[in-house]
Amino acid sequence: MAPSTPSTAYSRDLGDELRRLRETTTDLTGHGLAVQLGWDPSKVSNIEHGKARPSEIDLVQYLTRCGKDTDYFEDFKRRYRNAFEEYIVQVSDNVRTLAMAESTATKMINYDTLTVPGLMQTAEYAAALYRAAGVAEDRIPALVRARVDRQAVLRRHDRPDCVFYIHELALRQQVGDAQVMEDQYLQLLFSADLVRLVPADVLVNSAGLRLWEYGKAMPIAYSETDLTHVFVQDRGAIARTRMIFNRLEEVALDEGQSRSRLAEYAGRPREELDDSGSLLA
Repeated sequence: MAPSTPSTAYSRDLGDELRRLRETTTDLTGHGLAVQLGWDPSKVSNIEHGKARPSEIDLVQYLTRCGKDTDYFEDFKRRYRNAFEEYIVQVSDNVRTLAMAESTATKMINYDTLTVPGLMQTAEYAAALYRAAGVAEDRIPALVRARVDRQAVLRRHDRPDCVFYIHELALRQQVGDAQVMEDQYLQLLFSADLVRLVPADVLVNSAGLRLWEYGKAMPIAYSETDLTHVFVQDRGAIARTRMIFNRLEEVALDEGQSRSRLAEYAGRPREELDDSGSLLA
């Protein structure tokens, strides 16, 4: 039986991919597949939940039963090789692991310095950000759709416990035109119960960060750039991330103050919006 192992965001993603593959290419349940392969049923469950590192023979047997060839096996083996590492780096347009990490979290704490967090962006704001980053115009609609689709996690009846720390500089940085900013302020105001603003004159020496917590898995610290997504489960890094968020809790405006400040931005005259901040797109 494959030993149970502390899972990671990426191992859970790949395990879920195997489960989906079994369900779409066979009529077998997990127990049924285990019987056919001569495995203990818990082995299939652990692999499909990202809790066990399958051997090459395990993967060959599993994927062959799902009708996959050698090329598919080699690609999956390559991707699985580092699935249980404490630091996982992915290219920025691969959002499957990110979306799964968000959707399975019980608590999400977020901090953004220069832009509105992705889970709270309007479609127009997100598109303007992609243009500013030099993304090809024909790729932008799909990227924006993926970002908007991820926001469904905030509309669930059992959504994670969320706090979004947003530095006031992000509100002053103009993304797109005045209408884009006006709509973005209103969207933030609509979700003001989740927002804690960090005043513009407060320095927090950190780029954007996320901390996700889970019921039965280790927390994940996460950061991103235009080029990469970084998932971290190193205990020391998690502890440092908690320290940053403790600092943010001390310096951020409370919920009522944040709501009032957001209302000020949402109520600014259009001419002020046209002139505010640095233009990003």
